[in-house]
Amino acid sequence: QVQLVESGGGLVQSGGSLSLSCAASGNIFSINVMAWYRQAPGKQRNLVATITSAGRTTYAGSVKGRFTISRDNAKNTVYLQMNSLKPEDTAVYYCNAEVWTGAYNTYWGQGTQVTVSS
Repeated sequence: QVQLVESGGGLVQSGGSLSLSCAASGNIFSINVMAWYRQAPGKQRNLVATITSAGRTTYAGSVKGRFTISRDNAKNTVYLQMNSLKPEDTAVYYCNAEVWTGAYNTYWGQGTQVTVSS
């Protein structure tokens, strides 16, 4: 069994910063890609950023230059530093990990709310 536990959400004013973290635990041999998604009310869940075990990153166009994804492989943890936040960044943020436990499976965190006030 693998669990992803997120932390760090909250309320911030427009232009502010927040940092999210997500720690994976359980029967983990290795983790391939880790990612952050977000889902605003009434909208579909969208990819925000990804990072491979080698540290290669990708970003959605809407967050490029403002958000930074990073990871600590020794701690099985992924981070999302969010700067210059905008009201449209308001959403529930979910972490996602492709975990090898004898086969690759994808796991999700429970989500953490990020609210940006104008």
